[in-house]
Amino acid sequence: MKSVKEVATESKILEKLKSYPKCKEMVKYLFADVELQEMQDYANNVSIKRLGYNDHGPVHMRQVAINTIKMLTLLHEAGIKTSIETEEIGDFEDSLCAIVMASLMHDLGMMIGRQGHEEMSVILAIPLIDKTLNKVFPEDIHKRVVIKSLAIEAIIGHMTSRKIHSLEAGILLIADGCDMTKGRARIPLAIHNTPKVGDIHKYSANAITRVVIHHGEKKPIQIDIEMSSEVGFFQIEEVLLTKVDASTAKQYIEIYAGVTGEEKKCYL
Repeated sequence: MKSVKEVATESKILEKLKSYPKCKEMVKYLFADVELQEMQDYANNVSIKRLGYNDHGPVHMRQVAINTIKMLTLLHEAGIKTSIETEEIGDFEDSLCAIVMASLMHDLGMMIGRQGHEEMSVILAIPLIDKTLNKVFPEDIHKRVVIKSLAIEAIIGHMTSRKIHSLEAGILLIADGCDMTKGRARIPLAIHNTPKVGDIHKYSANAITRVVIHHGEKKPIQIDIEMSSEVGFFQIEEVLLTKVDASTAKQYIEIYAGVTGEEKKCYL
């Protein structure tokens, strides 16, 4: 059964996709996919209860989807074309389909474990991708091939362990890093009390109180981050900036971060 947070996030996603009927149809199909839901839930179980990591389940994957939609839309409004638009092999909605689908599947590999989970995510996602695209684009093999390829690139590239080349995959890389508020660390902090390697990720995420993505002053996308203490800078400098540096979308991003009530630091 889906949580209140999942349902609320799904409503936000569908509202943001109201101008893109095919993408909205695809997402509604994915939200109704019982197998995908079970996989997301189990990935979160392994991540939190077995490994002691932050949330990598259905809420996280939905939040990343929201982030990708925001960022890709901001680029679109600024007149910046996606890779498949530039290459004239697809349109903006195709890019949106690929990146949202990838967002909802990028951490499925956590079902297996942390190491190499991006490769495991691809293996687990391919049958779901094929099933979904056959449903939404039954007569258009070109779109199915392009969207599938982009989604796979985004999934396998979301940990910076593999070089990515499309703007779409670069957006997912950053969108994933932007989901770092204290909600992701709430459960693991509550159930794991024994200190262990990697705890800094939980404590730093717990210090992040707010992440806002909106139109920038000098660049199309601005990421504003507020935190309750300076430990949150670890999350920004060791996680988010690592992803931004490896992203094909870096040139379009500006980042401001700081402790609430203090002057924000400009990173980009």
